[in-house]
Parts: sequence; C-alpha cells; structure tokens
Amino acid sequence: MSASVTLPDGPLTLSGAGREHGTPGARFTSRVAYAAAHVVADPRAENVPGTPAVVDWDATLAFRRHLWSYGFGVAEAMDTAQRGMGLDYPTARELVRRSAEAARAEGGAICAGVATDQLPPGPATLDEIRKAYAEQLADVQDAGARPVLMCSRHLAAAAPSAEDYLDIYGRLLAEADGPVVLHWLGPAFDPALAGYWGAADPARAADTVVALISAHHTKVDGIKLSLLDEDFEVALRRRLPPGVRLYTGDDFNYPALIRGDGESHSDALLGVLAAIAPPAAAAFRALDAGDPTTYDELLAPTLPLARHLFGAPTFYYKTGIVFLAWLAGHQDHFTMVGGLQSGRSPAHLGRLLRLADAAGLLPDAELAAHRARAFMTTVGVAQ
Repeated sequence: MSASVTLPDGPLTLSGAGREHGTPGARFTSRVAYAAAHVVADPRAENVPGTPAVVDWDATLAFRRHLWSYGFGVAEAMDTAQRGMGLDYPTARELVRRSAEAARAEGGAICAGVATDQLPPGPATLDEIRKAYAEQLADVQDAGARPVLMCSRHLAAAAPSAEDYLDIYGRLLAEADGPVVLHWLGPAFDPALAGYWGAADPARAADTVVALISAHHTKVDGIKLSLLDEDFEVALRRRLPPGVRLYTGDDFNYPALIRGDGESHSDALLGVLAAIAPPAAAAFRALDAGDPTTYDELLAPTLPLARHLFGAPTFYYKTGIVFLAWLAGHQDHFTMVGGLQSGRSPAHLGRLLRLADAAGLLPDAELAAHRARAFMTTVGVAQ
C-alpha cells in the first residue's frame, strides 16, 4: 500500500514519522488535563442536518478509552462533541451516562457539559433558562461526572445585565453537589455568545466572573476560558482565588499557557488534546518530571496544526478533529452527526493532513494515505 496522496495543492508522500510517543500511563501530576472528545456518528443512519443524532456508541467509547489510557480526563458532551451543532440533548444525556459508566470502569476522570439546549431555539425567560440548566445539572451529577456549566445561547440572548448572570449562576452553584467547572466560550467558537457575562467588553465581563467565583469559590473547581487571547488569560488566572483553576481552552497558545510563567500556569480543557494525545501525554509527563525543555520540544510541532485546525470560522474545527481521527485509525469513516463533515473544504483538510504528518500524528502512514486518497477522489482531486 502506498503512503502517497495527491492533495489540492499537490502531491504528498507521508513521512512515516507518526508513532506513539511514550506509552499509556496514569494521570499527570503537575497539571490537570481534560481532552474534549468528539462523537463518532453511525454512518448507516440519517445523520443529516436537522435530524436527531445517531451515534456509534462502540467507536465513541473506544476513543474515550484511548484518551484515558494516556492519562487524560475526558471532557464530555461539550462543543467538541457538537453540542449546538448536531448533537441534540437526549443524545447528549445518553452520551454522558455511557461515558461516565465507562470512566468508572477504566478509572478515568470525566467532566461533562451542562447547558440549556433542551429548550427550543428562540427566546426563553430567565426562569426557563435556570430550570433548564438545573435539569441538566441534575442529569450530569446523577451520571457521576463533574459538571461544566457551559455558556448558554439562550442566556446570552435573554440576560441584559451582569446581575442576571450572577443570579442564575449563583443559584446553580448553590444547588450543585460539589465543585463545578465554569465555562467562557468566546464568539470565535460561537457567535451567539457575544456579550456573555453581561458585557461586550471582556474586561468588564471578567469582573463579573471574578465576583461570581469569589462569592462561591468553594463550589468552583475552575473556569474553562476559550477567548484565544493569551495575555487576557494570564491576567484572569492571576485574579482567581487560591485553589480555583484556570483551564485553558486556547487552542492557539496552549503550550506557553500550560507551561506557565513562573508565577502561575493554566491547566487544560482542550479540544486539540484529543487530536494530539500521544505527543501531548509525553509532553505532560516531561513537565511532571521537571523538564520544560522536552515539553516545549514535544508540543512545538503540534502548534501549527492546532492553529490551522481552529482557524476561522473556528466553530468548524470539529470537522478537522473527526478527519484526523479517521486518518489516525480511531474510526472507520468520515461521517459526522448533522452532516458536519462538509464544514471544511478539501483544501483546508489537505493542509491539515500535511501538518498532521509533520507533527507525527499518523500512526499508520499507509492507512492514512489510503483514506486520504479515497476522500480526495470523491471531492474531485484526481489520484
């Protein structure tokens, strides 16, 4: 079998450098790291826009076991799993239940998204939003996962002031059985979340976030921040109360943010970690061993890939995540719920393949090339 493929910008022979970096092992000791995981669609089902998601449960859970085996926690049913972009809430609830059960069997860490997406699209009252959040919070707690209070499109549309956010989140935190993770997803990931926390200015929004966490710090494990602004993240994490983590969701600047600056560091809750799990695990273990030089060397080749993967329009990064999982052999097809496999162009995916090969992320070069040739043929790039 050949390891060559013709891409929209020309031929590529895969280097064969893809390999497992290190071996699976226990959780990391110096950082907490959750990899946000995608769902594997059932390719035989009607996974087209507007239809309920149909998931291949065996392949979906196998991918989570892969992540746990390398020491990562799994961030379940979040935006990487297509919440709000094809994954309906009944399927998300079942996903959390099954993944939490698998986590207990594997001894793996798991957190899971709590949102308001069981409400129909369009306007909702603040009381309806609070009740929807509370229903999902109970579902996640009952499943045995750590809740992540995700940003809500409904709340972004309905809440005119910071006080509304403080009230709703404060009541939810009071109802939580234990510490939760807050969530701040910027408009690059979801334009409907512009002005979240009651302010268009991120600095003013940060004041609201800090006030909320300070008032309820015993109920807040940390906050996931995905604004793609390295300086802003460093400034916010320095304002958090002791013991409250800043989980970086910055897929553009994660190596430096996780390494830290000597005064503070970020932990991780990242979609890109699932795509780069073996080298990222080796990098985290180097950090555990007090070897930041090796950490930097291992993550440096992954950064160009991540910046391309999450390039604008950022919210279609899920398409690239699934494309890489297919090429790497974690699933047998390139089909997504909601038909989202059409979210990136062949040119974008071809560039992604080049970057994945350069970063050593393809364990079987011949398999990856075979699958890439099949895909490129279907989109009109002759092989």
